[in-house]
Amino acid sequence: MLNFARGRSQTRSTRSMPFAGMEYHDPKRKSNFVGKILMAAALTAVCIIMLKQSPTFGTPSQFSRHEEGVTHVLVTGGAGYIGSHAALRLLKESYRVTIVDNLSRGNIGAVKVLQELFPEPGRLQFIYADLGDAKAVNKIFSENAFDAVIHFAAVAYVGESTLDPLKYYHNITSNTLMVLEAMAAHGVNTLIYSSTCATYGEPEKMPITEETPQVPINPYGKAKKMAEDIILDFSKNSDMAVMILRYFNVIGSDPEGRLGEAPRPELREHGRISGACFDAARGIMPGLKVKGTDYNTHDGTCIRDYIDVTDLVDAHVKALQKAQPSKVGIYNVGTGKGRSVKEFVEACKKATGVDIKVDYLPRRPGDYAEVFSDPTKIRRELNWTAQHTDLEESLKTAWRWQKAHRDGYGAS
Repeated sequence: MLNFARGRSQTRSTRSMPFAGMEYHDPKRKSNFVGKILMAAALTAVCIIMLKQSPTFGTPSQFSRHEEGVTHVLVTGGAGYIGSHAALRLLKESYRVTIVDNLSRGNIGAVKVLQELFPEPGRLQFIYADLGDAKAVNKIFSENAFDAVIHFAAVAYVGESTLDPLKYYHNITSNTLMVLEAMAAHGVNTLIYSSTCATYGEPEKMPITEETPQVPINPYGKAKKMAEDIILDFSKNSDMAVMILRYFNVIGSDPEGRLGEAPRPELREHGRISGACFDAARGIMPGLKVKGTDYNTHDGTCIRDYIDVTDLVDAHVKALQKAQPSKVGIYNVGTGKGRSVKEFVEACKKATGVDIKVDYLPRRPGDYAEVFSDPTKIRRELNWTAQHTDLEESLKTAWRWQKAHRDGYGAS
């Protein structure tokens, strides 16, 4: 008997087979696809059941609700030099802290240090956001139950402000308005505002008191004064507790070496004199550039009131504790003693042990000859006095951090 069945040397293809412009799909492939869909649906259902059985499912975040005995503080600019030190102090004193920062000047490495020190749930959260984004700011306030705001976030270089004034008016004045509007809309009634002695300009009389006329001479000081004016105008018809701290030149770092100052390399020429001294001592820069030797001071260089960051943070915490509804407090935060730039440089040389090369150059635009505070009011009303007033010791503390963190917070 003849076998007409042709033997197959190959297995049947599972691919779709085109014929005359049409495509015929293999039913086995369709079956596999449907099976995968069913499997995914089953897994999703299992996950949902497990989540619902979890004791934390549907429970609001600790940051989203008020809790008796816990004060939740929003620290804007909390990844920056001063803001991170303030966040550290608040966390040590059992405050709940939310840091909001766009990292344009701050360091995520500082936030990571804080997260490692305080890993417990409900202690610290970081939100990456720009305070110039109204939608983002409103979302932050909608999703978090803040009791108070300490508003540090700002660009803060006098020289840079003269080169790019619009940046300063937007970042300082406009963004402060944004924060204030959000606070008002969401019932957050305590504001500690981080201002500056630059709002006074170049007063005719020293030392500076809180009644000294504010006549700023650079966009940084003008932008801060505008922000102050907005806050003060709003407070007249509000029960908000407001504290405005006008502080002077900040130096130093955390005495335990956990945090320090790490400005971005591209901003070195605009930065604080302490950072410039350390860069010169480490050989990052060939020397220190002192701008202005013809001011009407005892040695021709500018005179400033240098305040240690630890003391400055202490003043903010005391202001937070003393803030009263419908009351406004305005305070100068300084040591009450002025030091010239030349004196500062000599202290820095001793602190680092390096004979720093100094180049004397013409004045920087927008600078003023002499500024130092009268801290009588803050001592009387907030019981605050600067404790770290030895310039060389403050610089030694900062230098230790600099030597141990040659790349700042690194590439984190």
